[in-house]
Amino acid sequence: MAIIKAIMMPPLPELRSKTMVSDRDFRFRNTCSLKSSVRYLKRANSRSPSELGHSMAEIETSSTETAAAGTVIGASVPLTGVRSAKKLATRQTLLDAALRLMEQQSLSSLGLREVTREAGIAPAAFYRHFADLGELGVALVEESLGSMHELIRDIRTPDAETEDVMRRTVDVVVAHVRANVPHFRFVARERHGGVAAVRAAIAAQLDTFIDELVEDLKLQPESEGWDSQELRVLARLYVNVIMLTVADLLDSGLENPLEEARIVAEALTQLRLVTVGRLHWPTDRP
Repeated sequence: MAIIKAIMMPPLPELRSKTMVSDRDFRFRNTCSLKSSVRYLKRANSRSPSELGHSMAEIETSSTETAAAGTVIGASVPLTGVRSAKKLATRQTLLDAALRLMEQQSLSSLGLREVTREAGIAPAAFYRHFADLGELGVALVEESLGSMHELIRDIRTPDAETEDVMRRTVDVVVAHVRANVPHFRFVARERHGGVAAVRAAIAAQLDTFIDELVEDLKLQPESEGWDSQELRVLARLYVNVIMLTVADLLDSGLENPLEEARIVAEALTQLRLVTVGRLHWPTDRP
């Protein structure tokens, strides 16, 4: 019986009180495995507090050095870099899977398990990347519209002619839509869809386009006498024409060159009409 008692491990709280191990001494649990922790506790019964403290200092020093290096022991690839790359790859896999599924349905009708099944990952892994499907939808909006800001901004140089800016803007939009059809189908469907966070994200992106265009319009001589609200209405008209053009392309223009040419010509006509209205806007308006 005495032998049995000697080899039986007491509960962890008893070990801690008998060996007088401090809270600091137990911080090794953050860096050691469970098996290592148990072996450490077994050895703690036969060691003095001073010896235990010395050992813990060595463990903490080693752990700090490893964390600072950010590498896997015995490997030359940075741990943080590998993890970040894998996390980004999994995140993109989820976004791509959701886009494929939404070719046939809306975001509000999509299930989280549908997305993870399509992506080939466990449902629990979804929450490492997005809080819910609404947040995933917001990320898709950023991918779809956020990437266009710089493309269009580069067209609107101070010395560019209005006609040239309009033509090049339409050309860029058509090319971008053609290269990213699933993204823009998603935006067109969800702009007035059932997920509030996504509707708000789309509206925010369009507002950003408007804000950027207002800043450019302010610098043009034709804007003399226009107040900020009028310039914002004008910018919104231009942006609305572009969004209607995107919708028309998605409906019928991408597979038919003649239809695409018609849509492009109509878009340019609408942009020109807005510009003509701007040039003839009365200066003595109330």
